[in-house]
Amino acid sequence: MSAPIPERADPVGDGRLGGRRLGVFALIGACLVMDGFDVQAIGYVAPALIRDWGIRSADMAPVFGAGLLGLFLGSLLLGMAADRLGRRPVLLGATAFFSVFTLLTGHAGSLAELVALRFLAGLGLGAIMPNATALVGEYSPGRLRVASMMIVTNGFLVGAMLGGFLAAWLIPARGWRAVFTVGGIVPLALLVPMFLWLPESRQFLALRGRRERIAVPIPRLFRRGRAAGTALLWVANFTNVLTAYFVASWLPTVVRDAGHPTRTAVLVGTAVQAGGAIGTLAMGLLMQRTGFVPVLTACFAGAALNLALVGQPGLPLPLLFAAAFLAGWGIFGGQPGLNALAATYYPTDLRSTGIGAALGVGRFGAILGPVVAGALLARQWTGQELFQAAAGPALVSTAVVLALRRVLGPRGEAAGTGPDLEGRMQPGERSGPTAG
Repeated sequence: MSAPIPERADPVGDGRLGGRRLGVFALIGACLVMDGFDVQAIGYVAPALIRDWGIRSADMAPVFGAGLLGLFLGSLLLGMAADRLGRRPVLLGATAFFSVFTLLTGHAGSLAELVALRFLAGLGLGAIMPNATALVGEYSPGRLRVASMMIVTNGFLVGAMLGGFLAAWLIPARGWRAVFTVGGIVPLALLVPMFLWLPESRQFLALRGRRERIAVPIPRLFRRGRAAGTALLWVANFTNVLTAYFVASWLPTVVRDAGHPTRTAVLVGTAVQAGGAIGTLAMGLLMQRTGFVPVLTACFAGAALNLALVGQPGLPLPLLFAAAFLAGWGIFGGQPGLNALAATYYPTDLRSTGIGAALGVGRFGAILGPVVAGALLARQWTGQELFQAAAGPALVSTAVVLALRRVLGPRGEAAGTGPDLEGRMQPGERSGPTAG
């Protein structure tokens, strides 16, 4: 079901950022805040849950894995669904779905139930980012499109940060189950204003008649000159998400093992998330002016340098915080940039599929990153060696973005890949119902 949009509300190419657009962005941003909160919730409650149930830490591995598998499948399958059904119905349905199963997670009574519920919640959670990114891009004025996508989708990182603070207060007061109660009730409440005021994108509606007669399979991401760009976007997502989860999972532990108090270790981990949230805002405006390639290249190269610095023994505490902050700026701030790049690279009828597939591939990195770090620690690697290793994937991300320059041009602008976000045809793309 699509909400009607008055003709004056969202004229394609309108350069104004009026109250209606800002209201829509606020709704999408709030949904992404809860997406970030609920994705990270299981990590925040795990220590209390382990104590409550008297289980081993290793017993939580299937729970974490089930959630990530759900995120992968949700990103991929519901990204494709949105290119057939629309951004609005998929966002509404996915929000309702993850809200219900997040609420039910708070009532789980066994590990088997927890595994099943985290998988099901993950399916809905995985659909939010690709469709939110696509809708923001398609609803933004052209001159602010990249900045709008970066700033609004920063809600995910904000939610992940706020979730940590809220969990730290809720768990001692109400127990770990209360985290999932909040994580389910708030997005359910958001469904009311979303249903009333969330629009469908005009680009999608303009192509609806043609879309109903074509399929949206993954192979289309590799046709019409898109193969190299798609492959490079997948690699960049994989290496960056691998680095992100590598760091998020083990940085506090490594800092604590280096002799710092637990509180300091947690704050260093928070500095990484804060760097990502602030970096996203700054880089969104910069990318709008200079393009994706220069900004993302500097972003990932700087992350590699600062990751190598984090593990240095005897690093003064202010320098440690600064290095963690800048590493987060590059890694976590760079991910919304990759999402925005994918949104500009693919035409309207492949946009959610393209973003979702790239994020889905990144989820494999999310699974692999903590596992690799754990295996290295088990082999008695020092913190210095561990974070020098973490700098490796960040350097790969840097090289991949530089390679994208050949596909996108020096500024990193998608060219020759299909209709852009305004619906104009790019060179080399054929229009009509069988295009692609």
